[in-house]
Amino acid sequence: MNLRKVSIVGDGAVGSSIAFALSSGHAVNEIVIVDLNHEKAEGDALDIADGMSLVSVPKTIRAGFYEDIAGSHIVVIAAGAAQKKGETRLDLLKKNASIVRDVAKNIKPYLDEGSIVLVVSNPVDILTDLVAGELGIPHKRVIGSGTVLDTSRLKVALAKEAGVDPRSVHAFVIGEHGDSEVPLFSSASIGGLPLHLYLQREGKDPSVLRKIHESVRDAAYEIIKKKGATYYAVALGVARIVSAVLNDEGSVLTVSSYLEDLGGEGGVYLSLPAVVSGAGIEKVLLPVLSAEEKEALIRSAEALRLKRDSL
Repeated sequence: MNLRKVSIVGDGAVGSSIAFALSSGHAVNEIVIVDLNHEKAEGDALDIADGMSLVSVPKTIRAGFYEDIAGSHIVVIAAGAAQKKGETRLDLLKKNASIVRDVAKNIKPYLDEGSIVLVVSNPVDILTDLVAGELGIPHKRVIGSGTVLDTSRLKVALAKEAGVDPRSVHAFVIGEHGDSEVPLFSSASIGGLPLHLYLQREGKDPSVLRKIHESVRDAAYEIIKKKGATYYAVALGVARIVSAVLNDEGSVLTVSSYLEDLGGEGGVYLSLPAVVSGAGIEKVLLPVLSAEEKEALIRSAEALRLKRDSL
């Protein structure tokens, strides 16, 4: 297995943005783009390849077919219909479930032992669950992009409010990548100072956190209303996950992972801080939650479980 090879299935706005983000980073040395519209995939591969003299680590980038994913350490699934104005991520479920199941069947013969499958298609938690069931490989090797993007949005929003670098904010969004997501304000901190104390010292009203939560939760709807789709920050989030896997980092990221039992009967995929390394998800960390956050997380899990079981 080529430990630096990543294949992307689905070359829409998200898939092509992922290919571009990976092309400018350091983690990957080969990218294969697979799409039903092979000519579009070829065009994107050629377009990105033209810039390889301008990046710090040149890559091999090409369009391919399902058999060309053989030897990939990571296969990214970005196929499916995009979220439209007025739609929730869960509205996409029935539309994308059959597409993603078909993709899983097609990639299965070409996965190597140890290959990681990273699902980006929405609603990502439920579709990751479906892919895991279709592939029948260990859950640690089937990862959803989860709330990595939501967590970034929360950090950026808190940093803007506090007037600091977003990288100096430590906070997580957990649960569903969607309307029932849960921001962990109780454990958030800035420069080692608990968030509530930071706000108090700065003379800020704690009610600002409700507005921040709403802005993070509704960010995708706002972007879709203005430009039709979200894809750039999604691609950066995927590139961050890919780096954690290929570099065997042991980074803690809020990817969508399988929880055996959380507030109900049966396992479910949702986001919690997880240790991500070369083998996939090494372990899931359950943070200390306030009573309100714990109840919200259980409601999020129940909502996802009900939608998944309705298929």
